[in-house]
Amino acid sequence: MTSTLTLHHVPASRSFRIIWLIEEMRAAGVALPDLDIETYAITDGSLRNADFLTRSPAGRVPALDVNGISLCESGAIVEYLCETHPEAGLAPAVGTAQRPAYLQWVHFAETMASLIANLNMQYLFLRDPSMRSQAVLKMEARRLEACVAAIEAAVTGQDWVLDSGFSAVDCMLGFNLSAVPYFVKLDAYPIVRSYIARMEARPAYQAARDLDGPQTFYSRDFYAPDDAD
Repeated sequence: MTSTLTLHHVPASRSFRIIWLIEEMRAAGVALPDLDIETYAITDGSLRNADFLTRSPAGRVPALDVNGISLCESGAIVEYLCETHPEAGLAPAVGTAQRPAYLQWVHFAETMASLIANLNMQYLFLRDPSMRSQAVLKMEARRLEACVAAIEAAVTGQDWVLDSGFSAVDCMLGFNLSAVPYFVKLDAYPIVRSYIARMEARPAYQAARDLDGPQTFYSRDFYAPDDAD
């Protein structure tokens, strides 16, 4: 059992994955210490302070202090927590049939999140509209939609991505799917919409949202290339 647990967090960012995973572990009966959440903002320079950069050299969240060590990268944190708390049942064991799919989806989730990050950068953080690339916006949105289509296929006929049931993979993808509707219309993806609804109905997800804090990134309901200026 861990003795300390501190998450370095930006509301509505990838670090939500870790809050949700921890809440799912608690719901599964894992005895964890209280989670201390240290909140940062993307725009105030706090992610560039020297102390934080010792935890996350790229100045990105999440970073987790656990058992006297610091980990960054949400996929690595998810794998570490699942491996040190196998009793939670949120990751297939090494050598089992579902393990390869689990690993692939954990890392696919981060590829998908990088597309969201690129779109965020173009739409939200390039202050001068002339700096935005219409070609990049269209290309990244198409790639993001291809990821949504892959999830649609994966959950067709089942509730969760893995055949074996709910897992940390769903926590990894949950953050992505909270941001996707700002860039991809989900009308053509009813199975993904139902999947999101199942996520949001989970008590651990709701508890994690209460801890997360409000998003301050998006001022529109939807961003399209023609709206880039």
